Amino acid sequence: MPTVPVFDPDIAFSRNIGWLTPEEQSLLARRKVAIAGLGGVGGSHLLTLTRLGIGRFSIADLDRFELANFNRQAGASLKSIGRDKVDVLREAALEINPTLEITAFPSGVDAGNVDRFLQGADVYVDGLDYFAVEARRLVFAACAERGIPAVTAAPLGTGAAVINFIPGKMTFEEYFRLDGFSEREQLVRFLLGLSPTMPQRGYLVFPEAVDFARHKGPSTPMACEICAGVAATQVLKILAGRGRVLAAPWGQQFDPFRNLYRKTWRPWGNRNPLQRIGIRIAMNQIERMGTGR
Repeated sequence: MPTVPVFDPDIAFSRNIGWLTPEEQSLLARRKVAIAGLGGVGGSHLLTLTRLGIGRFSIADLDRFELANFNRQAGASLKSIGRDKVDVLREAALEINPTLEITAFPSGVDAGNVDRFLQGADVYVDGLDYFAVEARRLVFAACAERGIPAVTAAPLGTGAAVINFIPGKMTFEEYFRLDGFSEREQLVRFLLGLSPTMPQRGYLVFPEAVDFARHKGPSTPMACEICAGVAATQVLKILAGRGRVLAAPWGQQFDPFRNLYRKTWRPWGNRNPLQRIGIRIAMNQIERMGTGR
């Protein structure tokens, strides 16, 4: 019989030391991160943060794995088809660190369980599907009410855009200004808020793949993995209290296809005059796409 290895976190995460102090590594083991959505980016968030040494998680997703997830989602495999994403990713994280404390929410996050989902969380990391507008607004509002830092990193093209919402600074709703608009315009506002200059638009070679009506859009595995690295770095800085954390209305976008990094600043968020113009142009373009003109 093969010998079952004894898990020792001091050895398992020892290669983090150097970029982290031993005291910071010990601190991370006592901290809790909440992640809603374990699909395109959420599963990678969970596994990256587990390898960083985070010791406690709340995870939520109501979906099951399917073949269409294979191009980008951590946990997607022939063995996982038809299984709940929370179960698959929970098992994967425990295979890395069997001492983890993980509370799973297989029905997703809603108004009835958001309190339990965020209970004890030190940071929230957004992994929700781009089209999950109501759930995203619910969770970010709950974070703002509870003073929980929140990070959203979006896979765009082959890269990522990230915005942090820090207690005492601009909130998610103050930045994106989604209230009172149609679902379609809320989606446009979320996209333009994350990526004001839209560098990824220049290499969208098959725009027919973007279908707002059916809640479908293209994605790449590179973008999802970059998101996980970017988001985990924000979590590290927030929890360790080391390194400047850019908060909304500041944002960042890295696009390796275009060989560029951009730091964006949109005072007043989507109320900014430049943003309002961009939103109007984007809405007109989407309307033309919908009518085939």
